Amino acid sequence: MRAIYTLLLVVLSMSLSAQSVLGKWKTIDDETGKPKSIVEIYKNGDVYEGKILKLFKGPDEEQDPVCKECDKDDPRYMKKIIGMTIVKDMEMDDGELDEGTILDPKKGEVYDCKIWVGDDGKLNVRGYIMFLYRTQTWEPYSGDI
Repeated sequence: MRAIYTLLLVVLSMSLSAQSVLGKWKTIDDETGKPKSIVEIYKNGDVYEGKILKLFKGPDEEQDPVCKECDKDDPRYMKKIIGMTIVKDMEMDDGELDEGTILDPKKGEVYDCKIWVGDDGKLNVRGYIMFLYRTQTWEPYSGDI
């Protein structure tokens, strides 16, 4: 019986470690359902951050845009979006990232943020202001950048 409990514990710990928020994620536009970008979530000291590695742009769109809509007091204002840190100051709490912010570079808006891996292995990214929120689902990404 002890062997069964040990085996269950090992399997559970492997599945929990496999569901890490760290890594590369393909962001999906929740309005169009189309891929928007590749974002890498990583640990930076005691906090977690995320930066844009790649944008999926149509041939008629600007291929290397800057954040024109960012607040002029934000250091990201008029900086290139590719390479930009959009997820900042997130803290790990019980397997979820919380207490940080996320920037929508298209709108220039900064939102409070919560990030967690769903049962389906996809990343749930919630931006909110007070009790209003919007959640996007990001897919794991392992291709070339």
